[in-house]
Amino acid sequence: MVEPADRSSTAGQRLGAPESFGVSTLEPGLRPPAQPPGRQVSIRVQMLDDTQEVFQISQRSPGKVLFDLVCAHLNLVEGDYFGLEYQDQRKMTVWLDLLKPTLKQIRRPKNTILRFVVKFFPPDHTQLMEELTRYLFALQIKRDLACGRLICNDTSAALMVSHIIQSEIGDFDETQSWQHLLHNKYLPDQDAIRDEIIDCHREHVGQTPAESDYQLLEIARRLEMYGVRLHPAKDREGTKLSLAVANSGVLVFQGNTKINSFNWSKIRKLSFKRKRFLIKLRADPTQNAHHDTLEFAMASRDCCKVFWKICVEYHAFFRLFEEPKPKPKPILFTRGSSFRFSGRTQKQIIDYVKDSEPKKVPFERKHSKILSNSSMSPQSASTRSHVPKESATSIPLADQPDSDRLSHLAVPNGSEEPQAVTPPTNGLHGLTAVPGSDLTQPRQNHHIAGSVLDQQLLNPGSPGSENSPLGGPHVAVNGNGSVNGQRMGRTGVLGAEQSPEVQPLSPLTSPLLTEAGYVRNDEEDEARRKKFPTDKAYFIAKELLTTERTYLSDLQVITESFHSAVGKDEAFPDSVRSLISANYDPVYKFHQGFLKETEQRLAQWEGRSNAHIKGDYQRIGDVLLKNIQGLRQLTIHLQKHSECLVELERACRSSRKVETLCRDFEQQRVCYLPLNIFLLRPLHRLLHYKLILERLCKHYPPTHDDFRDCRAALADISEMVLQLQGIMMKMENFQKLIELKKDLTGVEDLICPGREFIRLGCLSKLSGKGLQQRMFFLFSDCLVYTSRGMTPSNQFKVHGQLPLYGMTIRESEEEWGVPHSFTLFGQRQSVVVAASCASEMERWVEDIRMAIDLAEQSSSLNNDLLSTSLSDNKLSEDGGGEQESEDELGSSRSSLERQGHRGNTTVHVCWHRNTSVSMVDFSIAVENQLSGNLLRKFKNSNGWQKLWVVFTNFSLFFYKSHQDDYPLASLPLLGYSVTVPSESENIHKDYVFKLHFKSHVYYFRSESEYTFERWMEVIRSATCSTSRALPSTRKDLY
Repeated sequence: MVEPADRSSTAGQRLGAPESFGVSTLEPGLRPPAQPPGRQVSIRVQMLDDTQEVFQISQRSPGKVLFDLVCAHLNLVEGDYFGLEYQDQRKMTVWLDLLKPTLKQIRRPKNTILRFVVKFFPPDHTQLMEELTRYLFALQIKRDLACGRLICNDTSAALMVSHIIQSEIGDFDETQSWQHLLHNKYLPDQDAIRDEIIDCHREHVGQTPAESDYQLLEIARRLEMYGVRLHPAKDREGTKLSLAVANSGVLVFQGNTKINSFNWSKIRKLSFKRKRFLIKLRADPTQNAHHDTLEFAMASRDCCKVFWKICVEYHAFFRLFEEPKPKPKPILFTRGSSFRFSGRTQKQIIDYVKDSEPKKVPFERKHSKILSNSSMSPQSASTRSHVPKESATSIPLADQPDSDRLSHLAVPNGSEEPQAVTPPTNGLHGLTAVPGSDLTQPRQNHHIAGSVLDQQLLNPGSPGSENSPLGGPHVAVNGNGSVNGQRMGRTGVLGAEQSPEVQPLSPLTSPLLTEAGYVRNDEEDEARRKKFPTDKAYFIAKELLTTERTYLSDLQVITESFHSAVGKDEAFPDSVRSLISANYDPVYKFHQGFLKETEQRLAQWEGRSNAHIKGDYQRIGDVLLKNIQGLRQLTIHLQKHSECLVELERACRSSRKVETLCRDFEQQRVCYLPLNIFLLRPLHRLLHYKLILERLCKHYPPTHDDFRDCRAALADISEMVLQLQGIMMKMENFQKLIELKKDLTGVEDLICPGREFIRLGCLSKLSGKGLQQRMFFLFSDCLVYTSRGMTPSNQFKVHGQLPLYGMTIRESEEEWGVPHSFTLFGQRQSVVVAASCASEMERWVEDIRMAIDLAEQSSSLNNDLLSTSLSDNKLSEDGGGEQESEDELGSSRSSLERQGHRGNTTVHVCWHRNTSVSMVDFSIAVENQLSGNLLRKFKNSNGWQKLWVVFTNFSLFFYKSHQDDYPLASLPLLGYSVTVPSESENIHKDYVFKLHFKSHVYYFRSESEYTFERWMEVIRSATCSTSRALPSTRKDLY
């Protein structure tokens, strides 16, 4: 019997909410609410660690009383993810109803054992805030593996078992690991893959039990059978199927393969009639279809009802903001079931844990021979890394008897005096709470139609967007063992049953993915700010970390995704494949280690490191110096990257099939930028290191301990940049010509020796029918003007070209009566054009004059002009562009869906925003790349939504977290203005900047003054076009 002791605090104080939200968040030892009077009955409950506990309840107590007793016994705050299941008199496994009396459900309590198990499986384990909750989930995964319920391939199974063993016995020891595997059964066919389990375990040296739990859940959540409980059924044709329910909706399986899914946003009603289970779908407005009803036959009415109940509970838990209210009792007769979900929803759990500061009580892992105190200080809890770090020394006790191990109980690592606590019989000593943590959101597929407006695109929770195709967690396995295009190393190998194709995605959006899931209050922000380091050097180092994560992900596109896409195709030349692998794989491997060191240093700097580690870690110069010196050894590979770009382009020119392969790869969501930009990333990254070190050296006084290392690292990286700068500039120009070639039609031999790109943008050309919008491209030898073509690929059709040799330019606003107009006088023809504003005109005139001077310096006229497929340059000037409203054009180009048709390139954005960019702008954008978490808010919304944001290529790319493989959406910034909100906008927060274009307004909020200034700086570099005469660190490119 468990009889908690009295405590002074109350459940309401812990919960901060009405009792109707549930009281499964009791303080350790807190007595639950008084039970109804009556005879006491003993109920046995089997825990996830296989221990059994006996609880005394009143015979009239509802199921909620028993459930709360179990949660209080475990000191479990996030108890609503769990439930109590048992076998009823029909031998069916059912869930204990928390609202009904327990003894009305369990007819023979003396002969019934209830099992405390995971009931609701969230799409992402990072939504579990407490280490104890993750530990219990890990036990559930361990149980599902052992009983064969969690189906996966051998590689995934071996990797998961290796993490379980690491958490139980610690670091690899060959004899001990073999003995442990011999005496413990983790898989039905464990012996067949024992060697592979040992190999995986060997790689986990130094990993704490908490980290092992985290990695285990990271692998498990990607499996198709994660959290799936199959309910046998048949379709109308009598085919044997299985139904299951998940956070995203109702799933249909054939065997162990998912063949269909019905998302909550598409389901109108779930019901059952006798033994028929009915799913009524919403009508599809795009197909003008009627409501569709799907019918499945189950074994009995009871089977239908059991499955229907769990569907109701899953829907309420993941989709609702709060517990549904009970229906009023009918006066005369009842109609339908009165069953409803009881307990807190997922949103309420997360809000509670983030807003409260529950006491951190250590707990013991029953099966683990490593004892850790698992108690994190409030500071370390709030700023912990994505992989939880335990804050005390892990003590291997493999050689000690069990009784000795149980006597080693860790104590909280705080200012209070350690207290002796008697371990409970179930082996779970308490909990580790992680309050105030920011939730890392689940990976979601978000493929959005091109017609969706900016606000709907960036606001999954906006009105009218419920049915937008927001996908649930979906994993695609590529041939190289990568997940959705992202290589996970050994932690990312998935089940063989998953299809390599990306299947249609679930339009689920749980409450966590809407604005309401991200509302943060002022007290939380203030507390969070106090817990973070405030030194500017810390935020500079954090910028290094965030941009390094993005850089490594970009390298992954080349080393894994692209390699996987072309690796098995015989048409792709082996020489090019080998050249790319030989020169990018070593760089990728090196930066994996660099990122790991940077993450460890930032964790130590923030106070999230292990308590036994001593030393001054509030510095980053030593890490940078060590790795930049290592990077110098890779210079020979960096020098070869230009050759990789040239050879890849040569292969595309010589083979139509290779060109198609590359084009198809660019249409994949993982390739969110033109492929050639990824090839130049390693060269660009050198500039980022140089700028970061310059900021550190400027910040530190010469007497600072970190100054010497930073200055030495700056000298090394400056030497590398100087050595490779010539290659970098040539390759940037070459890459830009390649991209423009894809955007233009009717032009041949655009890429030729000596030709340099200078500026592209939108101008109005004066013709007999008035001013017509044209796209102009300025090169070092000619000026080309085009209109937007009608082809499916949205290419621009060349209308004419003007040689620069002998050209003159004259402002002609008064002559033609057209504002901001000027005339270009060529040797063959003259053209009158007008810019959208005075500043645009000034930039064009300046660049054209500079280009004319370059052409005049040539010894003679360059006859190697653009070879076009046009019979002459006299084309119809009125048959060019499509007529579209500016609001349509400006708001629809954020979608990634049109990327396959090249509808979101810089050229198209300039066309729709009526602006221009120069090669200098592109070069500045290369230097001003930035990544990090921002809070985003709309003009008419209340909540702030946390997103991982990447700025590159004049656009913001939005992710749920830095671990996502591809962006959910993008926002091209050309034409936008960036300012600080005014007082009238009522944005009473620090470090907020505002982006606006016409009627589109977004607010973004950063975490510190430094990050605020950096985001303002890089965004201004994209929204304010630069001419060649303006100051630039790389203005003298040609």
